[in-house]
Amino acid sequence: MSPAYSTTFAVLDVRPEPYAVTPILSARVGIASVGDEPVHAIALRAQVRIEPHRREYTDEEAAGLLDLFGPRERWSDTQRPFLWMHCATTVPGFIGGAEVDLPMSCTYDFEVAGSKYLHALRDGVIPLVFLFSGTVFIRGSNGFAIQQIPWDRDDSYRMPVSVWRELMAAHFPHAGWVRLNQDTLTALAAFKSGHGLLGFDEAVTRLLATAPEPS
Repeated sequence: MSPAYSTTFAVLDVRPEPYAVTPILSARVGIASVGDEPVHAIALRAQVRIEPHRREYTDEEAAGLLDLFGPRERWSDTQRPFLWMHCATTVPGFIGGAEVDLPMSCTYDFEVAGSKYLHALRDGVIPLVFLFSGTVFIRGSNGFAIQQIPWDRDDSYRMPVSVWRELMAAHFPHAGWVRLNQDTLTALAAFKSGHGLLGFDEAVTRLLATAPEPS
């Protein structure tokens, strides 16, 4: 059996990257390759998906997930796995096994489904699955040879919600991001100035206070 096809991957840990300028999680990935043949390098990629049906939700969390999945009675049809992100790294050469940090760049944009989902969670875990792919560089008859990582290399990981909250608190303490249409932003800026308000947060709070209660 060739070394590439006997290589497996396991997610050992996920933690916030403490010194990154932007929000980045770091997934510690263990790699095992059967045999003594050296692996010269791996161009590793991973598709990270969220599997929302693999955990329970409180009523408060369910209210926050209404936009994504609808009411609870529809969840059997609407709660499907969805893409969170793509990430990649280069693994240096090794024999037998290695561990590598896989950077996971995150966003707090509430227009993104993953951010909406994570913002709604209060406790527990985030059910993730990592689908690995990429290229393995090994010894060939004429120097280097390359082989593709098989499509069935994946691993599940239950990341604590506290890890996500720690990351967002470090980069956006008591804040979040909402994308607005340019016309909406112009109107909001005019409302803020016209009412002598100091910031957009105050403007939105004033508008929410005067809005009618939902029926």
